[in-house]
Amino acid sequence: MSYSMTDTASSRATLGSSLFSQRIFGMSLPMFAIALAVMVAAIATDTLPSGMIGALLVMMLLGELLGFIGDRLPIVKSYLGGGAILAIFGAAAMVYLEWLPTPVVDNVTSFMKGGGFLNFYIAALITGSILGMDSGVLVKVGSRYALPLLCAVLFSALFAVIVGAALGFSVQDAVVVIAMPILGGGMGAGAVPMSQIYQELLGQPASYYISILVPALALGNVFAIIIAGLLNGLANRFPGLSGNGQMMPGVEVEEQQRTPDIGKLGVGVIAALAFFTAGQILGAFIPLHPYALMIILVAALKVANVVPESINESAAQWFQFVARNWTFALLFGIGIAYTDLGQVIDAISVTYVLIVFAVVAGAAFGAGLVGKLVGFYPIESAITAGLCMANMGGTGDVAVLSAARRMSLMPFAQISSRLGGALILLISSVVVPLFFV
Repeated sequence: MSYSMTDTASSRATLGSSLFSQRIFGMSLPMFAIALAVMVAAIATDTLPSGMIGALLVMMLLGELLGFIGDRLPIVKSYLGGGAILAIFGAAAMVYLEWLPTPVVDNVTSFMKGGGFLNFYIAALITGSILGMDSGVLVKVGSRYALPLLCAVLFSALFAVIVGAALGFSVQDAVVVIAMPILGGGMGAGAVPMSQIYQELLGQPASYYISILVPALALGNVFAIIIAGLLNGLANRFPGLSGNGQMMPGVEVEEQQRTPDIGKLGVGVIAALAFFTAGQILGAFIPLHPYALMIILVAALKVANVVPESINESAAQWFQFVARNWTFALLFGIGIAYTDLGQVIDAISVTYVLIVFAVVAGAAFGAGLVGKLVGFYPIESAITAGLCMANMGGTGDVAVLSAARRMSLMPFAQISSRLGGALILLISSVVVPLFFV
């Protein structure tokens, strides 16, 4: 078989057409490359704007680039979380390898933490996903959620003890040093107050316990993200195990085809910010995390049907806008500001890794098994009541749900992280004295 010059030219034209047809974040590759070049030039000449503009430009461009690559890597996209995991750990690797200048890292970290971008994102997701949900679904799911949550804790501890004993690890170390911090709801709401509890009960300074708890928390978060990706792959292979983002059979709601409305987006922003602020106000008087109080407030008003439908619709549209446009940016920011790759590497030993994996796998197994018994889809139950108990709180929830491609489950993920985290602090205050008397 021979090829003519015409065939060669045609092949090149097809290749060029294919290249230009690829899009990242809705932009053609050449246009995206130009935006990327502007960012690189600004970093190289130390003229990248500080604050939100520079931080968001870096997070969106590099986050979308890593997400684009991760969603196309054969094994990664099917079983390891795709773009979500590459955006997080790609960003963490850039910091660890010092590929990003310190001012850029500091600016992104400041925007994520001091600038409140994570709270801004989660407020939109909680408000929009709950107000956009059918109230009947909310009641049916919420009334059954506690049992899978409790069984996630029970199976986590059980798996940790079994694997720990097989590897020569003591029961108290497996439960108190590894399982508890992993299930505790993240750093600010989990490891930090837990270290205070340990200080009061065991005598060493809180900083000592933080250094012990944080590696378990970080590595547990890694496994939670990976297992979320694996569960998504399992759902694709065995669709009967999953509701594809719905928690239980018989309550599926048809996805509404919403026509974007610029005015409604503005109303949705106000709704999300107002509910978030209301949670902060309640948190000043009620000893629960403001996120948990925000969820309870939004859910109660939704079930009572007192929120006008126009507000429900606006909040849902804002939720969709935020999830569509800023998820990879946020994940990249999480990798920069909240993921210390050095701590994860330092914690790696065969025994430690296996016990941490056992804790996370136990949470997913227990929640999935018991979730099935109370009428949930096992994969959705394993992800929300299990893996979202075993990650790093709000940042982990975003990463896990992104890896599982089920961002609509954010309200249930936050229940696990916040109310579940508070439950673990209570349990730790009871269990620690029993182990170390």
